[in-house]
Amino acid sequence: MVPKAHREDLVTHRISTFGEFRDAISAYRLPRVLLAALELDLFTVIGVRSWTLTSLAKKLKVSERGLGILCRNLASAGLLYKSDGVYRNSALGATALNANHRTYRGGYLTLIRSHWADWIRLVESIRSGLPLDHDVPDGPDYRRQFTWAMHHRTLEIAPAIAAQLHLGRAQTLLDLGGGPGTYAMAFLARNPRLRATVCDRTAALEVAKEIASTHKARGRLSYASLDFSAEPIPGTYDVIWYSNVLHIYSPEENQAIFRRVRSALKPGGRFIIQDAFLHDRQGLYP
Repeated sequence: MVPKAHREDLVTHRISTFGEFRDAISAYRLPRVLLAALELDLFTVIGVRSWTLTSLAKKLKVSERGLGILCRNLASAGLLYKSDGVYRNSALGATALNANHRTYRGGYLTLIRSHWADWIRLVESIRSGLPLDHDVPDGPDYRRQFTWAMHHRTLEIAPAIAAQLHLGRAQTLLDLGGGPGTYAMAFLARNPRLRATVCDRTAALEVAKEIASTHKARGRLSYASLDFSAEPIPGTYDVIWYSNVLHIYSPEENQAIFRRVRSALKPGGRFIIQDAFLHDRQGLYP
């Protein structure tokens, strides 16, 4: 837990001078440098080799001058190493950012790239009061891509959360809206007597099954294809885990889901919610 006194500092820096405003409004520059590198697939192209700017620019079909400015900024951020005019990947660039490496986080990187285009349209959303994707069909292809993104995002987070939550004598857990099942697998890894079920849409569960296929605890993991916003939850569980799903639904929709959750909890069972909440008196800081 973050101490309350420090929570505001972690969430945002208060702006009281024009200099602070100038710094804050210019903070987009580094993220845009990182996104440019992703759009060029730079870390994948560099791979495990060392490159001169001339060779790398030719490979990427970009100007040597422009690439030099980009690589210099990436090197100053620690994502590339530069020595005698030659560039190579950092450990992070060669692994999680490299499409040819087994630990590549491509799903999440693709999602982040799409977010930039969304943020550019913020004023449009403010005027309409609607999310930008409110009328975009949520098809199987999008759901699979999004599910991979959530897995890549929570690979380190899920084990840390599982280590903090003591499930006691719980024998069954439902990961409601669990997508890739990353949290369910983290709970299974920490609790050898536990059995878990991931509940989500069919396209999401296809990804979950692929991910779990190499997990040691896969034999204790099952799947439930279900629209829990409209259908009863089958079975009963000692623990129901509801992570980063609450914010998707309206208060009325969540109340209906909670009634279904209550029916699916065993006597003395626990319903655990993880999401972003505004805890301070003014409702400003998560």
